[in-house]
Amino acid sequence: MPRLPLLFLASAALCLVIGVGMGIAMGIAHDFHFAPVHAHLNLLGWTSLALMGLTYRAWPELAERRVPAIAQYVLSATAAFAFPFGIYLSIEHHQPGLAIGAAMVWMAGALLFLARLVLLMLRGAPAVRPAPMLAPAE
Repeated sequence: MPRLPLLFLASAALCLVIGVGMGIAMGIAHDFHFAPVHAHLNLLGWTSLALMGLTYRAWPELAERRVPAIAQYVLSATAAFAFPFGIYLSIEHHQPGLAIGAAMVWMAGALLFLARLVLLMLRGAPAVRPAPMLAPAE
């Protein structure tokens, strides 16, 4: 499934842009009240989704079974966006329900990712996969 790593990376890049925009807005306003929202958007969204996408790129065998691979993406990407919004609701409106629910969804996605990696290791996947070389331009 060659598009799955790109889905992870595109979602990660979207989180990056939103997170950087939040950081700039907070800096201009000198109001860092929502720094936890900004931090979790960058950590879960940008960093974790990007690393998952790069892992799927390095080990395409992870995506051989489409349903679990897509489920892991949906769980992780959904939670990466919902959790920071839930933190906002918790800070601003004292409503932690979305943050709690999204944290549980994130955990489900992380556990599925871990399980898929463990199964891949048990099947004897190579420890390091060389990057494909691009053909020289003619």
